[in-house]
Amino acid sequence: MPKMHVKLKVNNREVEGLAEPRTLLIHFLREQLALTGPHIGCDTSHCGACTVDLNGKSVKSCTMFVAQANGAEITTIEGFVNADGSLHVLQEMFREHHGLQCGFCTPGMITRAYRLLQENPDPSEAEIRMGISGNLCRCTGYQNIVKAIRAAADRMSHAKEAAE
Repeated sequence: MPKMHVKLKVNNREVEGLAEPRTLLIHFLREQLALTGPHIGCDTSHCGACTVDLNGKSVKSCTMFVAQANGAEITTIEGFVNADGSLHVLQEMFREHHGLQCGFCTPGMITRAYRLLQENPDPSEAEIRMGISGNLCRCTGYQNIVKAIRAAADRMSHAKEAAE
């Protein structure tokens, strides 16, 4: 199959590459761009380990062709680190509140939590649980993940208030 030219903006960086149109976005990100944060967990969109933010929406990159993403703006977990190299507040809260164990689901979980907090800056526990319901964790039982997201929402809210 002939390859197509793909142009994307990934983690605020313009990137280009050649790929077969049927190449899955997750494979393009991992193999051509060396972004190994999004994980391949199930290849069926059930686990959410491959979640990325695409044009302001959470998508599971294991079920999307790179051809469908051509021209898109994508953020992976690697794009959340602050300019000074420090962790994004969500990453810090996952660390502080023990929202991870093996870490396999964490990149997709944080990426989804980021979009959730963009859509709803002050979610209840039930809204957080519903918001991350497409991302599975096999280790934590979700309690600390929910605490971490809630703490990040609080910290982001306080930072916004302080800036105003």
